[in-house]
Amino acid sequence: MHLTTPLLALALAWPASLPPAPPTWPLGPPRPAVVRGWEPPPGPYAAGHRGLDLAAPVGAAVRAAAPGTVTFAGRVAGRGVLTITLDGTGDPPLRTTYEPVIPRVAAGTRVARGAPVATLAAAPPASAHCPGACLHWGLLRGDTYLNPLLLLRQGPSRLLPVTDQPSFSWGTRS
Repeated sequence: MHLTTPLLALALAWPASLPPAPPTWPLGPPRPAVVRGWEPPPGPYAAGHRGLDLAAPVGAAVRAAAPGTVTFAGRVAGRGVLTITLDGTGDPPLRTTYEPVIPRVAAGTRVARGAPVATLAAAPPASAHCPGACLHWGLLRGDTYLNPLLLLRQGPSRLLPVTDQPSFSWGTRS
């Protein structure tokens, strides 16, 4: 099945390796609109969307979703990128990425949940895919991309067995 890798990654990331305090959205309040959701690729080099695109105006404050250490703040492929390695999330630790941004903190800086870390920048014209400006928010463990909604504990639903429920039968109509 094509989803084996993302499902395995989800199983490895949920729930024990999440930060102890609930993370927050990197934009807002109010909560940003999700312009494009997480669409895991079927393989490591296949097309897909390895994060969330969140609508916001250029110049919006981008905040750390969870506490951690800035491990990259610079330019990649013509756009500003910021990476934060999250505290207490296992080995290898979870990392959040934010782009396109103008980083406001340097690599090595410790940041708190909700701390302003960057300003949303305009995307280079060749890569613009949102109707307006948007922040691409990513989540990784090692080289595996995960759904950032896992951080907010808004990942996929999990069905649990129903127990201690009265039995039901269709019976006949009188």
